[in-house]
Amino acid sequence: MKLVKYRYKSIESYGVITKNGEVVCLPSLLKHLHKRLPKTLEEFIAAGALEKAEEMFANASQDIVNKFSISLSEVKVLAPIANPPKIICLGLNYMDHAAEQNAPIPDEPIIFLKPRTAIIGPNEHIIKPKFVKQLDYEAELAVIVGKKAKNVSLSEAKSYIFGFTILNDVSARDIQFKDKQWTRGKSFDTFAPIGPCIVTQNQMGDVSNLYVRTWVNDELRQNSTTKNMVFDVYEVLHHLSKVMTLEPCDIIATGTPSGVGFAMKPEPKFLQAGDVVRIEIEGIGVLENVVVEETQ
Repeated sequence: MKLVKYRYKSIESYGVITKNGEVVCLPSLLKHLHKRLPKTLEEFIAAGALEKAEEMFANASQDIVNKFSISLSEVKVLAPIANPPKIICLGLNYMDHAAEQNAPIPDEPIIFLKPRTAIIGPNEHIIKPKFVKQLDYEAELAVIVGKKAKNVSLSEAKSYIFGFTILNDVSARDIQFKDKQWTRGKSFDTFAPIGPCIVTQNQMGDVSNLYVRTWVNDELRQNSTTKNMVFDVYEVLHHLSKVMTLEPCDIIATGTPSGVGFAMKPEPKFLQAGDVVRIEIEGIGVLENVVVEETQ
C-alpha cells in the first residue's frame, strides 16, 4: 500500500493512493464494511492494522471503493508522521558522499537526532533563519519503524520495518561546521520535510538499488542510488536497536548521497530564498518544498 495523510474540507484522515491518482479514505471505507480502524495513521501503524486493512481493501467492490475516493488534487497532503517518538539520522552513510568530502568510510553507523518540531509536509516552506548563510539539502530514504525493536538480529530486521518515505535533512552548514557536531545546525523548525507518503515494505520490495535524485530549481544536484549505502536499511536498524529501543513510528533517515550544496565544485551552492527543492526516490514519489526567508 501507498499510504497518505491528508486534510479534506478541514478534516484530517489517511488513506491509500490508487494508480489513477485518487486517495481512498481507509477509516471510512472499513467503517462502511463494519470494521474499525484507528483514527490516525500513527495509531494505525502502532496497532499493526496493515494486514487487516489490506485484506478488506482487496476484497471491497470497486463501487464501494469509488464511494470513498477523492482526487489527490482536492486534498492537502500532510507530513505522513507528524509526531514520531524519534527522528534518527545517519551521517556519511553513502560511499559517494564520503568521497566528495574526502572522509573515511565509517566502520559503524554515525548517528544523530533531529527533533520532531523540525517536521513539515510536502509543499510547506523551509524557513531560512536570517543568520544562517549556508543552508543545504540532503535527500534521504527514510525508514518508518513498525513495532518495538531492541537488539534485533540482522536476519529479523526487515520484519520491524513498516515502510519507507522521503526525508530532506536540511542543514545549516555554517552552524554545523562551527559546532563540530550536528545537532544545532540540523534542528531548526522546518528542517525535516517529509513525505509525500509511506510505501509499505511489502509493496516497496527490494530497496537496495533505488535511484535518489534532488533538483534545486531545475538543476539536478544529487543523482545516485541506494546501492551506494555503506550500511543498508536492515544493517542500520540492526545497529540502532543495539543502542536504543526503537518504537512504532520512529523515523530513521538513512543518509544522503553525493551532490550536496557545500561540496559542489568549483564552489559551494547554498539554498537561497525562493529556491525550490525537489527530491525524488524511486517507488515513493516526489517531495517538494520552497525556501523562504524568516520574517520575524
